[in-house]
Amino acid sequence: MTQAAAKLHIFGICGRSGQGKTTLIEALLSWFQARGLIVNVVKHSHHSIDLEPPGKDSARFRAAGAGEVLIASPYRYAIVRELYDGPEPPLTDLIARLSPADLTLVEGFTREPLPRLEVVRPGEGRDPLYLSDTAILAIATDDAPRLHAAPNVPLLPLADVAGIGEFICKTVGLSL
Repeated sequence: MTQAAAKLHIFGICGRSGQGKTTLIEALLSWFQARGLIVNVVKHSHHSIDLEPPGKDSARFRAAGAGEVLIASPYRYAIVRELYDGPEPPLTDLIARLSPADLTLVEGFTREPLPRLEVVRPGEGRDPLYLSDTAILAIATDDAPRLHAAPNVPLLPLADVAGIGEFICKTVGLSL
C-alpha cells in the first residue's frame, strides 16, 4: 500500500531556533515506537544539505550534473536531488516519496496548512509563532506562568511527552 492510498496522519512541530523542537521530536519518536507506531519525519532546513564532503563520489556526481544521486550502504540510503534554480518541492510531494507510516511529523514548513504544536521557551528573544499562526493548536512549554497564550490554545508541559503524543494522535485521528 502506498502512502498516497493510506490515510495520511501529518502533524507539524514548529518553533523558533533553539527552542527544543528536535529534542521533543526525538522523545516523541521513542514514545510512538514503544506503542508500535511507525513514524516518518520531514525536516526543513534553510541551509544547503551535503551528505558527503566535497570531492567524495556523490558530491562529484551532483557537481557533474546528476539530477538525483542515491547513495546506499547496507545500513541506510539517501536520495539527494539538485533543484538548481527550480522551486522547492511542496511538502505533499516530499511526503509522497516516503515509505508508508502511521504518522509523519514535520519540523518546519510553517507556511504549509497542517496542524501544528509550537515549542516555546519564553524569554528566548523573538516573539513566538502562535501570535500570528492560527494553525498552531497547542504550545509545549516548560515555563507556562511566563507565557501569555491565546485562551483557546492549550499549554502542554514540554516534559510531558506522553501528553503531547496523545494530543498529536487525537488531533490527527490516530488510534493508539
